[in-house]
Formats: sequence, structure tokens, C-alpha cells
Amino acid sequence: MKENRPRVGIGVAVIKDGKILLGKRKNAHGEGTWAFPGGHLEYQESWEECAAREVFEETGIRIKNICFGTLTNDLFDAEQKHYVTIVMLADYDSGDIKLMEPDKCERWEWFEWNKLPQTIFVTIQNLKENNYNPIISSKIKD
Repeated sequence: MKENRPRVGIGVAVIKDGKILLGKRKNAHGEGTWAFPGGHLEYQESWEECAAREVFEETGIRIKNICFGTLTNDLFDAEQKHYVTIVMLADYDSGDIKLMEPDKCERWEWFEWNKLPQTIFVTIQNLKENNYNPIISSKIKD
């Protein structure tokens, strides 16, 4: 019997020119919502390593100035999933955005934090409910 335990996810708030990178999810929990690039933290992987790996695997871009942002406790009732999401902050470094995993993501776009699309992933909903702004937080850490 499978135990219902929270999993550890990493979401990366990639910032460029005051905007945040979001992808429209498909074929996974949260399908149809806009989310940060990210994924599962692997065994013995640092948060920073996971952030850089996931962003590159999903978008083909490199990031820099990777640091911890905050945590969210994300419940996906319909899918019976529970994640503790480590939200990492990072600046865009180099590369052109490509749709590296078209089976998982419809497209990538840059958004202003105060002008996000209506359908946002649970992690981002939780950040908004707690008045957390990753763009402002990244400037504080500079």
C-alpha cells in the first residue's frame, strides 16, 4: 500500500527585466495552469542544483544568482497530492527559451507579477495569498 506523504518540489522564480517566467502546464497535476519551471528534488541534490537543472531541462536557458525564496504547502485535492514546494529565486543568465518538454508544457511566457494570468498553479496562488512577491524578494537579497 502506498503511503500518502508530501513530496518535495522545487519551483524557480526566474526573473528577467522585472518579469517572471511561467509555463502553461499540461499532462500533469495542475494541467492548464501557469507555473514556474521546476520539478522534484532528487536524492542528494542541493536546492540550487535542482533549480538550475530543472530550468535548463524545461526551458533550455541558464540561470544565475540562485537563492532560497520561501516555502509553500501545496494541496492538490482533485489529484490527492501534497507537496512542500521550495521556491527558489534566480536571475535569467543566458540562452533562448525553448519548449524542451512539449508533452508537459504548452508554452513559456514572461509576466509582470501584478499581471499574472487567471489560471495559476497552486504554488503561485499560495504565494499571492501570503502577499509574497518573488521580484521584490530577489531585490532585497541583492
